[in-house]
Amino acid sequence: MSVQTDYAVLTLNIKGGQAKAEDLSKAAGYGFSPDELSAKINEKTQLLKGVDIKVVVHLYPKARRFFIEVQPPSTTALLLKKAGVSEPSGDPAHKKVGDIKMRDVIEVAISKKHELNTTDLKKAVKTILGSARSIGLTVEGLDPKEVTAKLERGEYDSLLREYEDIWSKF
Repeated sequence: MSVQTDYAVLTLNIKGGQAKAEDLSKAAGYGFSPDELSAKINEKTQLLKGVDIKVVVHLYPKARRFFIEVQPPSTTALLLKKAGVSEPSGDPAHKKVGDIKMRDVIEVAISKKHELNTTDLKKAVKTILGSARSIGLTVEGLDPKEVTAKLERGEYDSLLREYEDIWSKF
């Protein structure tokens, strides 16, 4: 039995990459497959594996369409988690609290894509590098400002190309 409505919303609090069909069982009442929805959510949250996130599923039963909105934690929270530290530096210019990989920066940029107001992955990564610098993180042992210069010189272009497909789907 399906419910006749133009629009419905399901809100989930899950760990990234771990949505289950039973979390979406109400979707079946609107004519949607919980298995399909959970698979799509897991695909969209693959870079946020294990991170507590909010997911809002917008269902349009009459049109047979849905839209999945992923609401990840703040950029600062994601960067700190990647670095394995609990809080930012009180003096980021002089006291570094952790180090992350360039891949971590790219993954955070992708997960925050819709908040960064750019369609260009390289520009998004620059923004995240600025955030990393402001909270006292280094990237592969370097100040994020140095990493930004390397990025502008094209030294990370091949790494960025590895993530282009994910960026375009996110």
